[in-house]
Amino acid sequence: MPFIDTHIHLYAKAFEADRAAAVERARAAGVGPMVLPAIDVASIEQALALCETYPDLYAMAALHPSATKEATEADFQAVAEAMADPRVVAVGESGLDYYWDRSFDEAQHRAFRWHIRLALDTNRPLILHSRDKKGREEVYEDLVRLLEEEQAQHPHGERLRGIFHCFGGPGWLAEAAQRLGFLLGLGGTLTFKNSGVAELVATLPLDRFVLETDAPYLAPVPYRGKRNEPAYVPLVAARLAEVHGVSVEEVERVTSQNARALFDLPA
Repeated sequence: MPFIDTHIHLYAKAFEADRAAAVERARAAGVGPMVLPAIDVASIEQALALCETYPDLYAMAALHPSATKEATEADFQAVAEAMADPRVVAVGESGLDYYWDRSFDEAQHRAFRWHIRLALDTNRPLILHSRDKKGREEVYEDLVRLLEEEQAQHPHGERLRGIFHCFGGPGWLAEAAQRLGFLLGLGGTLTFKNSGVAELVATLPLDRFVLETDAPYLAPVPYRGKRNEPAYVPLVAARLAEVHGVSVEEVERVTSQNARALFDLPA
């Protein structure tokens, strides 16, 4: 069973010069399916175009929380319409971002609620982005609260599921994710010294995780600070195997099985 990169921005400009070569390197490294999150309407279209070019690619549809500040009704309509495409396997990435700009929290909350309902209406997993200043947990508290409220109000609330992308804690968030039916996405930060991610991951069962790169961002050690790419998924897997005291093959099997089941990918 090949590795699955559950979160890669392959359409990013950082791949313009060698996109095809990056895909080839990923295949050579044992990475099979890749799932491309959206950040805006243009990225949905770009992701779908790449799905036409490369086999075993899948897309998501959503507006990144940072994009909701100036999003129009037409943008939301385009996201909703994209869900009819069978290559769109998830709503994402959506969520809350309190790191850069707190001037439009209300708009972020409205947009996030809309994305939660879209995921429930279409029976697709929801891929979550959440970021706050170091040491603050407000964004995670709001994220969980909004998920719980929308789940309780929706007639198909039991469908709620997805991934907490770029998971790094806090510990109580892992418990909330399990309660809500969400997996935890692990990428390059797992390999960062003093990040605290490995220590937290060590306390959680292996079957809670999927692998991701978030490429071109957050490259794992020894490429930290450079452009990330999907061929580096095995480096994350190797660190997860080390943390849990299992083989890389076991990490590959469990995480890929989780991803295939979540996104309903062909075997």
